Amino acid sequence: MTDTAPEPLPGPVTDPTSLTGHSPAPEEGLTTGRTPAVRIAHTADLDAATLGAARALLHDVFDDMTEEDWDHALGGLHALAYEDDELIGHASVIQRRLLHGGRSLRCGYVEGVGVRADRRGRGHGAAMMAALERVIRAAYDLGALGASDEAATFYAARGWQQWRGRSWTLTPSGVRRTADEDDCLYVLPTPAAALDLDSDLTCDWRDGDVW
Repeated sequence: MTDTAPEPLPGPVTDPTSLTGHSPAPEEGLTTGRTPAVRIAHTADLDAATLGAARALLHDVFDDMTEEDWDHALGGLHALAYEDDELIGHASVIQRRLLHGGRSLRCGYVEGVGVRADRRGRGHGAAMMAALERVIRAAYDLGALGASDEAATFYAARGWQQWRGRSWTLTPSGVRRTADEDDCLYVLPTPAAALDLDSDLTCDWRDGDVW
C-alpha cells in the first residue's frame, strides 16, 4: 500500500507528517540510537500480540487500510519502533520479483510504513527505514515501494529514486499496464543490478494493490 510520510531528516528536508518509536534494553535484533529503538524480526518470530498491535497501529495510521494491505506486509522482516516499551511504528520489507530489462530481479519491497500520530517527528521513521535499507542493500537486487505525495520527499532524500518509465503487472491472464502507479514508484538501486529508470518495470501479481 502507499506509505505514509515519515519524519523529517536532519537538514533542509522537513515533513510535518512523520513517523515514530521505543527503547528497550539493547539486545540481539534491536538497533538503538537517540530516542528510538527498532526491533528487526521476521513475521514467523513475532507473537500474536505483537502482530495484532502492528496491525492495529497501521489501521489507525491509514484511513484506507485493507486486509490485503496487511497481508502484503507479512512474510518478511519487520522493523518495529518503540517508545517506553510501547509499539508506535512499523515498516516491513518482503521479497517480490520485478521484471526489468529482460531480467527477473529479486526485490526488497517496503510495505506498511507508519508511525503513531502523536509520536511523529522524532526520527523513528528514519530509524526503521535505515534498518530495512541495510537489509535491501545486502540481500536484494533493488528496493522498491509505492509512495504517497507527502512521503516522496522523505524517500528521495534517503536515496530512493522515482521510476520514470512505465509500470506493469504480470497478471494470471497476461501483462497489464498500471498507469495510475507510474508517478508513485520509487526504487533503491544496489550494485547488484543496473537499472534504466526510464524503461518499463513489471511487478508480480497479488490480490489488492499490486504495487
